[in-house]
Amino acid sequence: MGITRGITLACAWNPRGELPRLIRLMPQIRALYTGLAVSVPQDDLRPELARELESLGVQAMPFVGWSGRHTVIHLALDMPGAHLHYVDLDRLLRWLETRPHELAACVDRIRESDCLIIGRTQAAYETHPRSMIETEQTANLVFSHWFGQPADTCAGSKGFSRAAAEFVLAHSPSDNSLRMDAEWPILLRRADFSLDYVEVDGLDWETADRYLPHAADAEAQKSLAARIDQDADHWLLRVRVARDIVQFGLAAMTAALEASS
Repeated sequence: MGITRGITLACAWNPRGELPRLIRLMPQIRALYTGLAVSVPQDDLRPELARELESLGVQAMPFVGWSGRHTVIHLALDMPGAHLHYVDLDRLLRWLETRPHELAACVDRIRESDCLIIGRTQAAYETHPRSMIETEQTANLVFSHWFGQPADTCAGSKGFSRAAAEFVLAHSPSDNSLRMDAEWPILLRRADFSLDYVEVDGLDWETADRYLPHAADAEAQKSLAARIDQDADHWLLRVRVARDIVQFGLAAMTAALEASS
């Protein structure tokens, strides 16, 4: 299959009512990307959903456990496109609904480097629960110091050249999707791939959108965030997520980088 100069969209997706929005937004997605690949938990990718995605021209693949990001990057590399844009699907839909022009400008920037780390502006970050802000802050401080500039590595969106995507798949185990956050750009920097960084408003908090026909407003985000922050178990979960991101990133700083086969 020949490779176009376009960009393939690669999304991990845990379905929570987003399908009607995806159907509605497919014309805009097609205008921005060469194609769309999604990875869906094996138990959620039932025949009816698979048929619906196929009718939309979406390439879908099931995954088990934490490997949705690795799975969809593998799938996207089987499609034409010189670059890939990874973004969690729920975040992508919100971004496209609320700030389509910003998304289009960000997609254009993906072509300019091997890895574009897409972070959140302060305004976007402030829409998240404190349990996410406070715990992710540690990871971002650690890796901002290593990169030599402020960088939000935990936002769930990055751009890759085809060569960069192939490299990280060859050097990153598929056991945990959190490896993408810091491990992947660190491995790429160490291997002399070009990196860039941009912050966007469109990656504001997406969880309040679940099972809605459109993106939630700021009041709904604020109300849900406050309720979540009252749950000690959620704080524990976010501590564990941040710990894994830090551990994977620190290990990547000294990992052996054998040549890809």
